[in-house]
Amino acid sequence: MKLHNYLTIIILAITLISCGDSKQEKNFNITTNATNNTIALNETLELSIANPKNIEIESVTYEIDGKTVDKSVLLSGFKLGSQTITASINFDGETEIATKNIAIVNNASPKVYSYEIVNTYPHDITSYTQGLEFFNGELYESTGQKGESKLRKVNYKTGEVLKNINLGDQYFGEGLTILNNKIYQLTWLSGKGFVYNLDTFKRTSTFKFGESKEGWGICNDGKMLYKSDGTEKIWLLNPENLVEESNIQVYTNKGKIGKLNELEWINGKIYANIYQRNGVAIINPKNGATEAVIDFSPLKKEVKQHKGLDVLNGIAYNPETQTIFVTGKRWDKLFEVRIIEK
Repeated sequence: MKLHNYLTIIILAITLISCGDSKQEKNFNITTNATNNTIALNETLELSIANPKNIEIESVTYEIDGKTVDKSVLLSGFKLGSQTITASINFDGETEIATKNIAIVNNASPKVYSYEIVNTYPHDITSYTQGLEFFNGELYESTGQKGESKLRKVNYKTGEVLKNINLGDQYFGEGLTILNNKIYQLTWLSGKGFVYNLDTFKRTSTFKFGESKEGWGICNDGKMLYKSDGTEKIWLLNPENLVEESNIQVYTNKGKIGKLNELEWINGKIYANIYQRNGVAIINPKNGATEAVIDFSPLKKEVKQHKGLDVLNGIAYNPETQTIFVTGKRWDKLFEVRIIEK
């Protein structure tokens, strides 16, 4: 037998075996009352097992992302987004595992908030703003673009730069936040972030991202760090070891909100810039529900119109004034605003 014919027979045999394995069907499937695999928070999810072979089932245990639930479960206290249902089915001394993905959406549409401008201040028109945060009455800013990225402290009333360091040309700076006298700054595609001494701006350490891959925005609640990665997910990081411990998925009553960018923690909620939308989502950090949105798009018309002008990005809460400050990429103005609930 020629060598190539022999190899052909072997490859054909392996292919047939593989095809045979792939056709081995499971005995059971999970069925639900979710419409198009989508169900709203606080509705009751009904679970059952499709058993086309009429096998006698001894017992079934259901879990939703590791939490044991009954076959009828009120979706209260669950995180929103894509969740995995697992069923452990015991029969005839064997156990088979079946899984099914569903999306849990919010049970209310987001409120729509407006704003009023309280003050307008100068802003460096060359700054491609990525992160913005107040600390002890002073404004800290992180900017992007390779060869232009920097970390700085600014007198927000005058625009004077009080302290500045430039990132290496290979880095594209992203969001920043301040916790325990440390500045945490993200980079975009380098898979890493930096930690600085608040007073000296000296870099003290570097940390790598985990599952999130990219760096977009970051904020903190006084204990944990919250990091966006350009998707609908916001990751919770332990500030001691910078490990991503969990995440929330940001959803409305219709579906997910992607491209979450710069983040700010304000009075127990996460405010997130939505990239290229000139708007901000107000998010429940416990379950990812989008509770309200703010349309800041009119502000872009209030700044100098020039070739390099880009979208709204940068939101910071000043606890001293109890107002919010917003700007954009290469905007010449920083706006102090007050949110109006319609």
